[in-house]
Amino acid sequence: MIPDSFKQDLLNRVDIVDVIERYVPLKKTGANFSACCPFHSEKTPSFTVSPGKQFYHCFGCGANGNAISFLMEYQGMGYVEAVKDLAEDVGMKLPDFEPRNVQKKPDADPDLYGVVERASQYFREQLKDSPKAIEYLKGRGLSGKVAARFGIGYAPDGWQSLQSVFPNYADKALKDAGLVIDNDEGRRYDRFRDRIMFPILNQRGAVIGFGGRVIGDGEPKYLNSPETPLFEKGRELYGLSQARLAIRDAGRVIVVEGYMDVVALAQHGVEYAVATLGTATTPTHVSKLLRQTDELVFCFDGDGAGRRAAWHALEVSLPLIADQKVVRFLLLPPEDDPDSFIRAHGREAFEAMLLKAKPLSTFMLEGLKGRVDMESVEGRSRLIHEAGPLLQKIAAPAMQLQLLKQIAELSGISQDEAARLCGIRLSAPRHALPSVARPEESFARRPEVEQRSPLSGARFRDKSSLLLERKPIRKLLQCLIAKPVLAEDLPLDLFDEELPEARALQALTTFLREQSEASVAFVKECFRNTLHEDVIQDAVMELEAWRFQAEDVEAEFRSILVSFESVRVRARLDELTSRNELSPDEKSELTRLLQEQQALKNQPVSGPPVVHLQVPPVTR
Repeated sequence: MIPDSFKQDLLNRVDIVDVIERYVPLKKTGANFSACCPFHSEKTPSFTVSPGKQFYHCFGCGANGNAISFLMEYQGMGYVEAVKDLAEDVGMKLPDFEPRNVQKKPDADPDLYGVVERASQYFREQLKDSPKAIEYLKGRGLSGKVAARFGIGYAPDGWQSLQSVFPNYADKALKDAGLVIDNDEGRRYDRFRDRIMFPILNQRGAVIGFGGRVIGDGEPKYLNSPETPLFEKGRELYGLSQARLAIRDAGRVIVVEGYMDVVALAQHGVEYAVATLGTATTPTHVSKLLRQTDELVFCFDGDGAGRRAAWHALEVSLPLIADQKVVRFLLLPPEDDPDSFIRAHGREAFEAMLLKAKPLSTFMLEGLKGRVDMESVEGRSRLIHEAGPLLQKIAAPAMQLQLLKQIAELSGISQDEAARLCGIRLSAPRHALPSVARPEESFARRPEVEQRSPLSGARFRDKSSLLLERKPIRKLLQCLIAKPVLAEDLPLDLFDEELPEARALQALTTFLREQSEASVAFVKECFRNTLHEDVIQDAVMELEAWRFQAEDVEAEFRSILVSFESVRVRARLDELTSRNELSPDEKSELTRLLQEQQALKNQPVSGPPVVHLQVPPVTR
């Protein structure tokens, strides 16, 4: 992983305003900058960039982050690629590091990008001199403008045509780039021969590989570059670099299966399509596309292969979708693919078909029902069996619950029974949280049900206490992010670890005691891809909405600590005073607690933190 020290130094040197202004025009508004959000359509600017915090936030769609996350979300870059891009801008060299959970790939030759770019230029030049290739493209309905947009070329029908471009044809870089093949006899020859060439670009628009389409009836119909230090099929998408702006304008992206599908759709004005590269849809594909837009449409042929590809895409998407994202499926008539359909029927007919694409939930339910006999007990039982593993994968809680309800109705059983059979754990219903001014008001004593208190072993009366405790803990998270030095004054064992907010607060406190000068951007960056990422991100967003003054932060922090300490003392006092008899030690403790309670009432919130008495836990 990239060292934290490097990331902090990088974020300290990068100016997020400069980074974002490369892509989005910003307007100065007070201490910050604003613009219409680049991540969703809006007419009134709600996107704010804070140079002081080196952070951006949209009050409309909730998008937020630092310079690294902006490049990842807006440009669709991978994490390392975004860090490298920023580092190059400020003259920093990315240190050597071991990628987390990824097998380290061989280092790419520094000139490997140059090698594939030279080959791409050569293929484009050869297209101009090949009447056969030009006629083929015209026959597929492509104009010169679209061919130029996608950099389409032609690989001549010769065994060593690239030797005219690379005099040192034995150069190892040619093989590393996937341009040549060495056979068992030691003879080297061009990988691509007599093929229409489709350059594959990365997020920066650099050529990293090729797809070659045979002219005529040869096999294989499509030939792709092999895995290389530059090119990994499971991570790349054909046409994404060219489609990015159109995807944002349309508010959706279409995933198709072939290069010609993408190019033909673009020829007819549907410029927001991409294709997988001779491989099934991967989680990386879905994740990358859902960072670009909120609507993803898989558009495949309606034959058996297309249906299998669509079902695989559904399974891959389940753990990655969120409740605010839409994934849909369009299966064309069996005799058509996107290329042939749009050439025969035009753009309007194709986009009308897109509007009829089935939502993931509908596609999933129809697919499950199609596998079983819904008229029999055995069939309905199998439906539950088939649905369970899919439901377990769904990351979006609202969608999971809605689908569980529908599965239960189709199977003729209760929702609880369906959840048990499918291995789904239903969350307890959340109570509406009343507005509270101070934490101690949220922990009002309730006589009906007893349970362990989140504070120092005392006992509280209602599970909703834990829910209500979240509000002040979230405020403490905001205080620490705004003023990291306060972490030194926060007791680590003050809150119940059952709450994710409390666990995040402990992690943040420990982190900030080592990084007392951490910026908002650096805090968010260091908690990326951790168990606490969502909680920390929410705290950062709430902090942005909290129009605080610097002096307000510590006062708020002290006030919350005093409140929680008051709750702890009150709980222990209630416990002691409810007993008929007290031991001498308990009587002494009672006296001390009464004194502490009085001191807490007079506690100045701007002063030093209160001294916590070591109160033994209650046992029964």
